[in-house]
Amino acid sequence: MKNYDVIVIGVGSMGSASCFWLANRGYKVLGLEQFDIPHEMGSHTGQSRIIRKAYFEHKDYVPLLQRAYQNWQLLEKQTGTRVYYKTGLIYHGPSTHEIINGVIKTATLNDISLDIVNSQQKISSFPQFTTPQNFECLYEPDAGFLRPELAITLYKVEAINAGAEIHTNESVLEWNKENNGIKVTTDKNIYYSNKLVITAGAWAGRLMPELNSSLRVTRQIIIWVKPKDVKLFNAINFPCWIIADDKIKGVLYGFPYLTKENFGEPEGMKFALHHPADETNPDHVNRNISKEEIATLINQVAEYIPAVADAEIVAAKTCLYTNTADENFIIDHLPGYDKDVTIACGFSGHGFKFVSVFGEILADLAMNGKTELPVDFLRLERFEKH
Repeated sequence: MKNYDVIVIGVGSMGSASCFWLANRGYKVLGLEQFDIPHEMGSHTGQSRIIRKAYFEHKDYVPLLQRAYQNWQLLEKQTGTRVYYKTGLIYHGPSTHEIINGVIKTATLNDISLDIVNSQQKISSFPQFTTPQNFECLYEPDAGFLRPELAITLYKVEAINAGAEIHTNESVLEWNKENNGIKVTTDKNIYYSNKLVITAGAWAGRLMPELNSSLRVTRQIIIWVKPKDVKLFNAINFPCWIIADDKIKGVLYGFPYLTKENFGEPEGMKFALHHPADETNPDHVNRNISKEEIATLINQVAEYIPAVADAEIVAAKTCLYTNTADENFIIDHLPGYDKDVTIACGFSGHGFKFVSVFGEILADLAMNGKTELPVDFLRLERFEKH
């Protein structure tokens, strides 16, 4: 039996950042991860994640994003390692689309740099795209991408350097409140702590059955291709992108061509559809991607980026979304535990950019019971109002 100030269950994206922030504040921390760190079984794999500030999803995300940018810089400075790549982000979509309107509104209200690109500029600056005439073209210069696996590894290493104990390939069987503390039983040991943080991704519903009906895990696919003219799609010539179209459920999104020398495998230009797909059990995900699934996504993207149509398919992988009913996150104390259990889940496929700030917030909530950062809109009580 071992005693800790705080135990973190799930050392993926949010968990690794939480361990980092907690350990750096001097707490005795144990992180428990059922797989390796990082791993490809959940939601944080895939080499790149978009980061942007003109957030159309909800206005209250913007101050969190501003803090996230600062905290990503702190991680880079502390480790001497680049995690954020400022490539810019281009949005395409009809002027009437709620996403295009939302991006413009958010940028205007928060003084976020956003350029409206006219037809001539689009042809000269972004010749890779072919979009309908009624599409708006917006460019957010301070957006770009993060490297998820690298960031998680850095947070893990820095947490250990600050005194955290992190166990991999150790599964939590159960946890419960016992006397004035928390008891966590794994397949290898029993641990005790004053506080508990649960950041278990797609497995959150299993560890918190009371939330199971609020969370839906879905199987998503991601594809990497190699266009014939690779240079046209490298990070110098090609930004991250989002395409919204009324005929598509969700949005298409993607990244520049990334080489294996600089970013690891798979080498290629990555893209996917951001929309909850088929529901799945996180322990029994179909990792085989059919030719039909690949062809459907290729055809969708090729309509707007023609070079994708005859590009070489390099890789296709699965990823998990853990979706809430409103597609906004859950950051809160678990009811009934006197603020001793802090939870972060339901990131609905758009959470990684916030990892650096949510690590700080989860450390605040776990050890202080509150945070100065604005997360009230992500509390569980919002579901009780409906």
